[in-house]
Amino acid sequence: MIRKDTVVHRAIIVFWVVAAIVVGLPTGAVGQAVPGVARQLPTLAPVLERVTPAVVNISVISETPAASNPLYNDPFFRRFFDLPDAPPPQQRMSAGSGVIVDAARGHVLTNHHVVANAREITVTLKDGRRLPAKLVGSDQATDIALLKVESRNLVALEIGDSDHLKVGDYVVAIGNPFGLGQTVTSGIVSALGRSGINNEGYEDFIQTDASINPGNSGGALVTLDGKLIGINTAILSPAGGNIGIGFAVPSNMAVTVMKQLIEHGEVRRGRIGIGIQDVTPDLAEALGLGDMRGAVIANVESGSPAERAGLQVGDVVTAVDGHAILGSADLRNRIGLTPVGTDVRLTVARSDGVREVKVRIEAGERNASTLLAGTAFEGASLRNASRQEAREIGSGGVIVDSVTPGSRAARAGLRPGDMILAINRMPVTSLDDIRRWTSDRHTTLAVELVRSGSRLLLIIR
Repeated sequence: MIRKDTVVHRAIIVFWVVAAIVVGLPTGAVGQAVPGVARQLPTLAPVLERVTPAVVNISVISETPAASNPLYNDPFFRRFFDLPDAPPPQQRMSAGSGVIVDAARGHVLTNHHVVANAREITVTLKDGRRLPAKLVGSDQATDIALLKVESRNLVALEIGDSDHLKVGDYVVAIGNPFGLGQTVTSGIVSALGRSGINNEGYEDFIQTDASINPGNSGGALVTLDGKLIGINTAILSPAGGNIGIGFAVPSNMAVTVMKQLIEHGEVRRGRIGIGIQDVTPDLAEALGLGDMRGAVIANVESGSPAERAGLQVGDVVTAVDGHAILGSADLRNRIGLTPVGTDVRLTVARSDGVREVKVRIEAGERNASTLLAGTAFEGASLRNASRQEAREIGSGGVIVDSVTPGSRAARAGLRPGDMILAINRMPVTSLDDIRRWTSDRHTTLAVELVRSGSRLLLIIR
């Protein structure tokens, strides 16, 4: 006769073995985690013991401009009271998280916003070691930064392929929420390819319900086999706390940015010279595309790599180097994060069939916007309007392709897609005009532009 408690005991074992299979844990891991009958429970402890030493806490001392009284802007007032030209900056302390991705080089991935304006950066390892860190490079548009520390016996986290991630996969978030120290939370991948959180950046977020709170920024999003799949970066919350909607930069995007930061200290974005838009249901019906997904080419710049490659208005880009394109934001990310000088293979659907088109990524004039450093346009990626764009507006101008979040251009109110027509009533037909009319003698700029078909006057001081 089989005892009732024995049946129950066997049922419990079967249940947890099945549960381990469902969540993707090897049954051997369950055995390792529960050596005795009293501990026959599923656990992530073996995986976490291996990966948590690679996740670090980051403390930052930064400097921000001090709040200034309007009287401080008066030179006579400053001279009368023997005041310096500007009030001393205020020191600010903040904390975040990071992930060691290369133990030999001491490379640590984190968020740009964690280390922005940092004067001093300190990395604290799980074992308590505190190490000074050097900023290798940072990219606002993707919110990725790379640090370097010097130490022995570092533990790096293996990087996974975020392109293989599926909605419903179990993930673990590791970081330093609210400065409490290393904390682990778990959940699933809620959605992929999220964008529109900040329209001025390059976004392809992983959404997860694993708890992410202030201080988790820069921490690791890890799969159950212990691989880094994302860098935690943001939350969506009306009150500032976790409500189950968190976002992480995919590991593949972070690695692409990291490689450029190592090589150049910055991300050098390329272009092929096209304007794009999503395939909407109305557009799909008009062009006879059916359920095809991708990005429609809305214009092709004269003399651009796209024109030389034979791309045409109305072409639908469905893949880049074999990777499916789901929309215009996806294509923008693929092109914008591909190193300048690289050849990419576009899969293009046209009325007469599907073809492969090879296009070379080049720097072009838009990268000349770096010459506008120190002006109100700093942080904006600019280019001369194409003939087609000028014909649609009835005037030449300069197009704002992208705006770096938090930059002077962003604070001034510039937005991607703006077409600048004039500055202080002087016509703007090229980047040279932008440089000319933003010289030091102009303290206030009246910028005439076209946005979404409407003319606006933007006052920038």
